[in-house]
Amino acid sequence: MDELSARSDADGGTAVASLLGAADLAFARGDTSAAVELAARGADRARRAGLHGFLPDAHTVLALGALRQGDMSVSAQFADELRNCALLGRTAHGPSQCAWAAAQLLEVQGGPASAAQLIAGIVTDDRLLLELLTSQPTAAAWLVRATRKLGDEVLARRVVAGAGALAVRNPGLCSVGAAAGHAAGLLDGDPDGLLAAAAAHQDPWAAASAAEDAGTFLAARPAERQRAVTAFESAADGYAGAGAPRDARRVASRLRALGVRRGRHPQYAGRSGPDAGTLTNTEAAVAELVSQGFTNSQVGERLFISGHTVAFHLKKIFRKMNVASRVELTRAWSRVPGASPEGARAS
Repeated sequence: MDELSARSDADGGTAVASLLGAADLAFARGDTSAAVELAARGADRARRAGLHGFLPDAHTVLALGALRQGDMSVSAQFADELRNCALLGRTAHGPSQCAWAAAQLLEVQGGPASAAQLIAGIVTDDRLLLELLTSQPTAAAWLVRATRKLGDEVLARRVVAGAGALAVRNPGLCSVGAAAGHAAGLLDGDPDGLLAAAAAHQDPWAAASAAEDAGTFLAARPAERQRAVTAFESAADGYAGAGAPRDARRVASRLRALGVRRGRHPQYAGRSGPDAGTLTNTEAAVAELVSQGFTNSQVGERLFISGHTVAFHLKKIFRKMNVASRVELTRAWSRVPGASPEGARAS
């Protein structure tokens, strides 16, 4: 695929497909930065060649990668687009992946309820669910978490049954088996099963996710505090190694609740531009969410920091960007290259 994407004489569709395939592989091995870079190149090449059917697939990787990196601007940029691509059949293949990516973006914006229709649409459609669990095995665990947050145990059990059946039919595919174990461990509240899934996952981000889920259940048991800390520490290291600072920070907040403080936090993806060049990446993430209309408390929930910390960052942002209010910040932020367009608002 590397050779094909580099050849100037390669067929346009073949070159784009090779870039997007390489992006998928990079994502699966935990190299988020490489996945985002390859998907961006694939999207650019698809646009120049007029191959617009490939764009939803490229944007799916860009959206999922940016979520892991903590680039909050993707919520406004891709959520509606990917949802429409899935519902209207505008993707060359994999409508379930577009729907799943859109559901994750919508959940970040407005909580599980805002993604309920998409989640139910995936889980209740046998073809879509099979397509998604085959192409993105890690989706099984996310769907179980999401359906349980919605209070729908029937949908959660349907996901676990689908993942389990897929694993039984494909005993040689480690990622499918690990994903099935991960989903079942979540449904059953079984930390040992989740730790086993973490050890079986070949995707380092997925392994970190299973370790985090195990830590969450263990932390609810006072006698298992040390095992919870160990699981969370493993998850934090795994997320950091996979280029997922947003997830690493969430685990750091869980460790703080157990009285454990880690060193420097992984940095969110930042924005560049004449008005944002002096902002730290965390400040840029705060500015992005504030410009979308989120309150300090809501920003803190999404960045896994306290509302007081958000207010502290906001004071520094105002000073650095020479603005005096949230309204002025929104206007100034809309002029920063790559930031969400003015008028994007929280659900």
